[in-house]
Amino acid sequence: MQQAVAVDDARRLDEADPLSAFRSRFLAVPEVVAYLDGNSLGRPLDRTPEGLAGLARDRWGGRLIRGWDEGWMEEPQRLGDDLGRIVLGAGPGQTIVGDSTSVLLYKAVRAAVALRPDRDEVVLAGGDFPTDRFVLQGVADELGLRLVPLEAPHDGGVEADQVAAAVGPRTAAVVLSHVAYRSAHITDVSAVTAAAHAAGAVTVWDLSHSAGAVPLRLDEWEVDLAVGCSYKYLNGGPGAPAFVYARASLLPSLQQPIQGWMGAAEPFAMGERYVADPGIRRFLSGTPSILAMQPLADMLSLLDEVGIDAVRAKSERLTAYAVDRYDAELAPLGARFASPRDPQRRGSHVTFDHPAFEAMLPRLHARGVVPDFRRPDGLRIGLSPLSTSFEELELGLQAVREELVQAG
Repeated sequence: MQQAVAVDDARRLDEADPLSAFRSRFLAVPEVVAYLDGNSLGRPLDRTPEGLAGLARDRWGGRLIRGWDEGWMEEPQRLGDDLGRIVLGAGPGQTIVGDSTSVLLYKAVRAAVALRPDRDEVVLAGGDFPTDRFVLQGVADELGLRLVPLEAPHDGGVEADQVAAAVGPRTAAVVLSHVAYRSAHITDVSAVTAAAHAAGAVTVWDLSHSAGAVPLRLDEWEVDLAVGCSYKYLNGGPGAPAFVYARASLLPSLQQPIQGWMGAAEPFAMGERYVADPGIRRFLSGTPSILAMQPLADMLSLLDEVGIDAVRAKSERLTAYAVDRYDAELAPLGARFASPRDPQRRGSHVTFDHPAFEAMLPRLHARGVVPDFRRPDGLRIGLSPLSTSFEELELGLQAVREELVQAG
């Protein structure tokens, strides 16, 4: 009876939700009762399958090679400008789409440290996502740099005062995630960037867990470089192309390490020596994937219609609901809360810890409940604001509770 009341309450929240109508824009799978992993892979929009088919049939099949002269060459920057305007808080000419997050992070970090050739340290988060740490380890090995890892609480993230204490005359770059992949802690980009700049260092931000769910003001915050993926809250699909942002005033000085023909000033000149494009295209290397950009373009159109601030407001309501239900139902069963309590310091997911969670995953999946798991024992509840309902969240958390009860 208590569970039925909770579902009714969740339905009332959905009825009052000003964004509820947008859930119908996404493909739904009947056997999925609760999809709580939008922070890893977003649902496709309902228009995307036909859009991809139309692109293959009409633009690729119909126009063939002529498509490059009819807009494909400009597509990575056009989409980047849309991404900057709608999501990143960035003016035109500073963002481009292409490659993977790992490749673009490598390019951005190499470009950042090249701006400070007389410095040999890079500050990072010791508990950051493996790709970020692995890329930095590789760059450090290549260039003889020293990594300075900053530790953070299990339920938090790196703070600006830590960065201010760590940077100094040897710091070339500070490389951090805006939203911590495990805890969802939001790091203060503006304060950290200011602290890095005061020490003469360059900043590189990973926006993978914030872009599309948390408002960004890259120009206002004076960010130097940033990268991010498009398959989480930007719903670009598995392996969708990533993006890189570079502050306009830095562009003439930035040298990225993978020099390819698409990043050259005159790609079709077939020149003897590489000359970088004067703008953001210098971060391209090979031929961009036009087909793979279509789902991202669809989602940006939807975000432009809704507005990122409205998305953020829904995200805060969803995570607050998840926290309330955790306090009432999961904490008494021994689950531990592993995210910030303050909604303004929390991204669009929450993490609960319990040693039984990993073994529960197959049973949850069999029930049509799909959360995310991060070792050693963290269950991430990823809430994609435009496609996740309160009822869906409630049903998913009820399943988690029931499985915990059975686990004893």
